[in-house]
Amino acid sequence: MRGLRPITEIQYVDYIAFAIQTLSDDLASLHYRTKGGQKAPVIIRTRGHRLEGVFHSGSPMGLILSSLRGVNVIVPRNFTQAAGFYNTILKSDEPALVVEPLNAYRLKERMPENIDQVCVPLGVPEVLRRGTDLTIVTYGAMCRIVLEAARQLHDNMGIDVEVIDVQTLLPFDRHGVIGQSVQKTNRVIFADEDVPGGASAFMMDQVLTGQNAYRWLDAAPRTLAAQPHRPAYTTDGDYFSKPNAETVFDLAYEIMHEADPQRFPALYR
Repeated sequence: MRGLRPITEIQYVDYIAFAIQTLSDDLASLHYRTKGGQKAPVIIRTRGHRLEGVFHSGSPMGLILSSLRGVNVIVPRNFTQAAGFYNTILKSDEPALVVEPLNAYRLKERMPENIDQVCVPLGVPEVLRRGTDLTIVTYGAMCRIVLEAARQLHDNMGIDVEVIDVQTLLPFDRHGVIGQSVQKTNRVIFADEDVPGGASAFMMDQVLTGQNAYRWLDAAPRTLAAQPHRPAYTTDGDYFSKPNAETVFDLAYEIMHEADPQRFPALYR
């Protein structure tokens, strides 16, 4: 508010609960409460997705989406994308929360030569894989998992999945990219690792109601979220508490079976 552009650090996204009152009641609503007279371009960087721990392994995306309207909520799948988003929001006067994918710290990426210049727009999903049979909408660390499941579905079942990374939850798909995909595939899954009724339900509402994509469906739309409890501890606990490639595969095939049972007979009886 005094002309500075602070970048603050919250180690894990779970710890945002300690700051939620100030973020929600002050930062998110400042521009609105002052009729645009005051701005606070704060950037909060934190990390989440596939966290493993006793006290910081949740995914409070539902809390964030409900509380931080007025703050850009950015969920990059890797750090090349994250760098592009940081370049974008550093040019803006709006506050932003960037939930970095913790698991991506362990992965190698090819660094663009213009990493300090590339800007990724907010509210524009990216189609990571083209397909004609089924749309899967996701973000963050789930992108790699969904892409692996899409590969297995294509190689083993001949199912052609379109995978879309929403990239930002607030704002969400400004140009109706996801609705256009559903119009083509007629089937959709919204996948994330939040608890049921959280970000996956938010994405479903934005697309089916906000974009009227329900008109194009020939199978029930589905959400795929984590189990309705805190994740079990350790890597094995994470695997069974949150969606994995196998659960994505099974749900995708279930939808294809509903739409075309002769071509895709039931796998389990």
